[in-house]
Amino acid sequence: MAGPEARRNTAVAASILYFVTIPFLVLVIIGNTNKSSSVLMDMYLFKLDVSQIIPIAVANAGLLNSVARSLGLHDFYQVGLWNFCEGYDAEGVTFCSRPVQFYWFNPVEILVSELLAGAKIALPAQVITVLGLLRIGSRLMYGCFMTGIVVNFLLIFASPLVIRTRWFTLLVGTFALVSAVVLNLAAIIATVISLAAKMAITAQDQLNLRAKLGLSMLVSMWIGAILTSIAFLLHAAMGCCCKPHRPLATAESSRTSPEVKKSDLSLSLPSFVRRRRNAAP
Repeated sequence: MAGPEARRNTAVAASILYFVTIPFLVLVIIGNTNKSSSVLMDMYLFKLDVSQIIPIAVANAGLLNSVARSLGLHDFYQVGLWNFCEGYDAEGVTFCSRPVQFYWFNPVEILVSELLAGAKIALPAQVITVLGLLRIGSRLMYGCFMTGIVVNFLLIFASPLVIRTRWFTLLVGTFALVSAVVLNLAAIIATVISLAAKMAITAQDQLNLRAKLGLSMLVSMWIGAILTSIAFLLHAAMGCCCKPHRPLATAESSRTSPEVKKSDLSLSLPSFVRRRRNAAP
């Protein structure tokens, strides 16, 4: 069984891992929210390219695409955790929607409102089902990321508490498990949503739609999830393998107390004998 030094090093390593996850999770949360920052604009889940929505094989495709743009359709739409942004290939991002908690991207609503001036259209039942799943998944993903970053921040300071006792290991390890589960769940949902959106968009033969995955955001969220999982494994190891660290003063006193008592006894015996001799007639 490993000793107190190994326990201390393991706790410090776990705390460092939680600290490293914070910048990646912050980028995930604030990504796609400020059009003036190129770094944040590169942090999106997926990007919908509709610049050539009418296939070239269609007669007068160039003219139809120009008409669609003049009616309000943008060249691309990219989706983040809080909002979406739109823009043109030649100009870049021109507008970002207001950040909203538990946001979910409804491409049908946005495209219809811009291209058809808000006209109402009847959607197939299959599309309505997919949009419902997208709404649930997006909101669950948002809640998981927000929970994970808050818990990880607290664990930076709570991890060193496990050095002296196993009782804190159980409590801190429980929170570490919660953070690892919610962040991995959020990363899985984000990856599935992005891949599903890409496959669904590119599967439309009638429209020339393209989709691009936001690799920067996906990599950042998976780094945060994986490092959090490693930190949890370190807490699990401390729960069963490493001895707690005991204060040095207590350990020294426990080791030296028998010797002190023995020396005190040896010093007291001669004085007792001398007193007995002096008292004798």
